[in-house]
Amino acid sequence: MNRVIFLLLLCFQGLFAQVQFEATVSKNTLGINERLRIDFTMNEDGDNFSPPAFEGFRVVGGPNQAVSYSWINGKKSFNKSFSYFLMPLKKGPAIIKSASIEIEGKIYKTNPVKVTVTNAVQEEVNPYYPQQKTGEGIHLVAEISKTNPYINEPITVVYKLYVSNTASVRNWREMASPKYNDFWSQNIDIKKLVVENGKYNGEDYRYVVLRKTVLYPQKAGKLEIEPLSLDIEVDLPTGRRDFFGRMEYASGNKTVSAGAKSINVRTLPEAGKPIDFTGAVGDFDFKVTPSKTTLKAGESLNLVVSVSGKGNLKLFNLPKPVVPSALEMYDPEHKEKVTTPLSGMQGEVSDTYAIIPQYKGNYLIKPMVFSYFDLSANKYKTINTPEIMVNVMDGPSPTSGDNQVASVPGKQNVVANDQFQFIKLKTNLTSIHQKGFLGSGLFYSLLMAPFLIIPIIVLARKKKEAIDGDVVGNKIRQSNKLAKRFLSEANKQMGNKEAFYVAMEKALHNFLKAKLNIETSEMSKENIQELLLSRKATPETVQNFLGLMDSCEFARYTPASVGTMQQDYDKAVTVISGLEKQITN
Repeated sequence: MNRVIFLLLLCFQGLFAQVQFEATVSKNTLGINERLRIDFTMNEDGDNFSPPAFEGFRVVGGPNQAVSYSWINGKKSFNKSFSYFLMPLKKGPAIIKSASIEIEGKIYKTNPVKVTVTNAVQEEVNPYYPQQKTGEGIHLVAEISKTNPYINEPITVVYKLYVSNTASVRNWREMASPKYNDFWSQNIDIKKLVVENGKYNGEDYRYVVLRKTVLYPQKAGKLEIEPLSLDIEVDLPTGRRDFFGRMEYASGNKTVSAGAKSINVRTLPEAGKPIDFTGAVGDFDFKVTPSKTTLKAGESLNLVVSVSGKGNLKLFNLPKPVVPSALEMYDPEHKEKVTTPLSGMQGEVSDTYAIIPQYKGNYLIKPMVFSYFDLSANKYKTINTPEIMVNVMDGPSPTSGDNQVASVPGKQNVVANDQFQFIKLKTNLTSIHQKGFLGSGLFYSLLMAPFLIIPIIVLARKKKEAIDGDVVGNKIRQSNKLAKRFLSEANKQMGNKEAFYVAMEKALHNFLKAKLNIETSEMSKENIQELLLSRKATPETVQNFLGLMDSCEFARYTPASVGTMQQDYDKAVTVISGLEKQITN
């Protein structure tokens, strides 16, 4: 009887014994500068262990294998594990896929593990890497020149890597780049890294400047600068010494982060704000300079409107001159001669207007006004330019139908309108006795008109049939119409960044469809360049076209002023016009 019970117990034990193969992580939420430990454990020994690909992570440690046996009251317990240490490569949710192993001829898999990677967290000593002593270590610091600037006041962010005298750095790479949402930004090129001596928390350190950036906040309120994070290959002291008393070092990887930074941006004061203020902040000089003031009708003069100095030169619009109707003024040519050192933008921006007079006389170009906010004086300032008198020596005199064409000092212009007209001095009398309609020239013309129209109708019908049969030609003409329509739409959307650059990109694509007879799927840069050059387009114009396509793509995700959009629009008109002249069929 006892033997039967013992056999039954063995059978039930084998029946209920289950193979367990699980994946566990040290944490489900971690910063991008932290490590993640994952353990694959099993309660039965197996072969052919296959780890997952660890997409979105880099393996910085492992696999470490551990096996343990135990016997409790005659019952065997077995445990085997494979451990990995992972470093996240990007922020956001991530899934570690299943690992697999073969146990007694059967394949077992772990469940996928979901983790979330967040912004970098405050640095702490990693238990899986060499310990640091007080005053030793590596730190990444973001130094901000000012944390409460005005809108469009320049601030600088300098990223410094501090290394203690007892540690060494071999290499590093960026894990997360800072994002400057709601800022206009400009990186300052660092040609060579220079190691300098400095202090960190009152102790001696070496440091190197990794990056310098100039920022112009574009809106008021609390703005966040996401952190720069680096993965660094380092040699750190272990805290142990060798037989001769020298410190022992161990190699490893360390992730450091500058941490997120907050900027509290102030609005510009409302008190004393001029009506014509368009957002200029800095210290500026404003000039309006004509190329000449005495000329003949048909000759042109260039009127240069320029702002020079130090401030947000690329982030505001220049005022537009007002001229009499007898002076024909064309759209300006915009130029920028601006450099951006660490102190902020400085240089000159200008609009050059071509003006052509139609009649002789004296014409007054009204004084112009430019207002800006002076940071050093903490108040608004306004610059007024003198009036400009243009003297047109020769040419036709303005007629009575030309409304307010000249402004001649000491004389009052005659203005024509619908209520008062000049007395006509000559008459044009006609006889009241007229010939009859029957037999007149008009009668015979109307009689023959149907017979003359029939050939025209036949020719028009044949031409329409030819056009309808020309599938390729119709497609090209339709693309031409679409290109013109989208470019017109871009002009209407001036000031609305997203809609403007979408319309610009569509116009460029439809122009290529019309001229090269290709589809959107074929529009790779290499293919476009090859096709345009084969159609006799100049390399310079082709590069300008490709650069314009890149500008449309990148400008959606970066701040852009109305001046920048106008400049891109004018460039698109120039490039498309140039290609139409150069491309051969």
